[in-house]
Amino acid sequence: MPARRASKLSKAEIETLFSRLASRNPEPRTELAYSNPYTLVVAVALSAQATDIGVNRATQALFETVDTPQKMLDLGEEALIGHIKTIGLFRNKAKNVIALSRILVDRFGGEVPQDRESLESLPGVGRKTANVVLNVAFGHETIAVDTHIFRVGNRTGLAPGKTPEQVEEVLLKVVPAPCRRHAHHWLILHGRYICIARKPRCPVCPIEDVCRFKDKTREQ
Repeated sequence: MPARRASKLSKAEIETLFSRLASRNPEPRTELAYSNPYTLVVAVALSAQATDIGVNRATQALFETVDTPQKMLDLGEEALIGHIKTIGLFRNKAKNVIALSRILVDRFGGEVPQDRESLESLPGVGRKTANVVLNVAFGHETIAVDTHIFRVGNRTGLAPGKTPEQVEEVLLKVVPAPCRRHAHHWLILHGRYICIARKPRCPVCPIEDVCRFKDKTREQ
């Protein structure tokens, strides 16, 4: 049998961790700009291997006029490329956005489905993207493990795992019930601004004392 994956932190330490992150940002929000579930799906699909700032810059003018699957189909792939060509892998992403828009129109009446299986059936939408949409657009208690959450989970000992799926599995077990709605964003923002990849900002970290990271930085 495979080893049971578990947090390296105690229940009290986990509660402390989330309490402190929550006190700093009680109502966290995604940094991607969107106006409805459909534009959120598009924005998250475009954000793969790209920054939220870069995606927002590319979609600002696009979302002013294109906010439904049908409008995206009316715009067309080449015109979409004109909007998003500053984003990495823009041609493949444009193809996926047009394809998922067609499926939303043909199979779902132009509406974004609220279940994981349907979301993951859309081109360019994997588990991470589906989790983001379910959490942000529909309020589900999901956790999308991106590079930031993967790093934070392993560094702190909160949710060790060799794959994003393993980290997600542990998080879903150990995150306290009152924190499940916002855990996704607290951990992402912590990884984006404090527990950064090259040199984590340990001296200003609010959870430094419960973190298991062995190579903590001592200077800011």
